[in-house]
Amino acid sequence: MLPRGVVAREAHGDVEAPLHPREAAQIAKAVPKRRAEYATVRHLAREALGELGIGDAVLVKGEGGGVDWPRNVVGALTHCDGYRGAVVGYRMGVRTVGIDAEPHLPLPDKVLPTVSVESERDVLAGRPDDGLHWDRLLFCAKEATYKAWNPITGRWLGFEDAEITFDLAGRTDDGAEGTFRSRILIDGRAADGGAPIAAFDGHWRITDGLIVTSIAVV
Repeated sequence: MLPRGVVAREAHGDVEAPLHPREAAQIAKAVPKRRAEYATVRHLAREALGELGIGDAVLVKGEGGGVDWPRNVVGALTHCDGYRGAVVGYRMGVRTVGIDAEPHLPLPDKVLPTVSVESERDVLAGRPDDGLHWDRLLFCAKEATYKAWNPITGRWLGFEDAEITFDLAGRTDDGAEGTFRSRILIDGRAADGGAPIAAFDGHWRITDGLIVTSIAVV
């Protein structure tokens, strides 16, 4: 789901992992579950950064909710029940990355209208009942889209600011996989000196009760 040059680490539960004092201060008031998730994804990110030759990185949250990654590094984190993940890469080879994970369950009632545009809802309404929760997959892809968008624009991207279409590549006994395109509906000017963003292309996979989406721009 990710190109060469992007290093990924994942876990299906929390691990005991130390935090830098600055990281610990950011999460000090959170409930234990949130602190454990926060520590685990940073542990995974540091393992991935180690493969790039970068050690002892301090991974505090920056503006926009993302991580302040080491200089010349791009990365993304995600966590949900039963899954933790981190991806990193050198900026010289990867412009941006975005990942997200969600349980393969329907969205809660009344959430879909707040995270979608009308054209997306029309497509979902016309899909057959094939056992795939396309509404949750849509939400997951929108989250990955924001994580890829913010680092290169420095701006917010609302759920209504991207229109996502999906292709199904194949089914398995317990899930499916395919690709998606996130068409950006607002000004796509970039702050990183690169070309404006008109769309992102990504991959999705459903397996073992989880949805994972990824975007990497090289």
